[in-house]
Amino acid sequence: MSLCFPENIRYRFFSRKNGVSEGEFSSLNCSVKVGDDPAKVRENMRRVSGNLGCTVEKLFVLHQTHSSIVIPVTTREPFEKTPYGDALVTNQSNIFLGIKTADCAPVLMADPEKGIVAAAHAGWRGAVGGILENTIETMVKMGAEVQNIIALIGPCIAPQSYETGEDMEKAFLEQDASASLFFVPVEAGKYRFDLPGYVLARLERSGIGAAEWGGKDTYALKDDYFSHRRSSQKGESCGRQISVIGLLDKALF
Repeated sequence: MSLCFPENIRYRFFSRKNGVSEGEFSSLNCSVKVGDDPAKVRENMRRVSGNLGCTVEKLFVLHQTHSSIVIPVTTREPFEKTPYGDALVTNQSNIFLGIKTADCAPVLMADPEKGIVAAAHAGWRGAVGGILENTIETMVKMGAEVQNIIALIGPCIAPQSYETGEDMEKAFLEQDASASLFFVPVEAGKYRFDLPGYVLARLERSGIGAAEWGGKDTYALKDDYFSHRRSSQKGESCGRQISVIGLLDKALF
């Protein structure tokens, strides 16, 4: 990526490496909902937190449901109960917001000047449903300025790996007819869908300052990333990698 966040923002797009999970979940699986050993997932999350310089309690995550629901985090205190939603936004320093993916696009956003950060989970349902715009709107309500927001899209499935059928294309275009540009026909009834391109288009349409995709294809890079599509084609279970962002206290940089 040529874009990056300034030093008051700490962020990571973690791969599947350097964890303790085994087999199909090897090795830095960060989800307990996919059938992995919960003790191993806890150790993986501890390693993630340690890399960020925080404790597990300061790493906030969600029950993700491919929705357009955004959860504002206005305190450093951990959630009493993990909420359902697909994006987190905060103006609090020294906590970290995490999104788990395995082909969907993890989108990290920040207004570094105003000290507002966000993490969003954007699969095609969430993207067409408005998760990105809702995240930006929540950031603005917290004090961000749209033109100051930077967005980085992490590893996700690339268009050359994302073949879809007519049913998905029809359902998608019923909600956003302007998205036809991102469906490229490959044969009768088959298309390749450009998820990162579509996410970039939605971000740019919102008027933010800058956005970029890093170009890493989760489906193709099997040694580096979990891919739900790749695992499903093999009849295997699939782990989840995590992408995280947080605002640092000025005293730390």
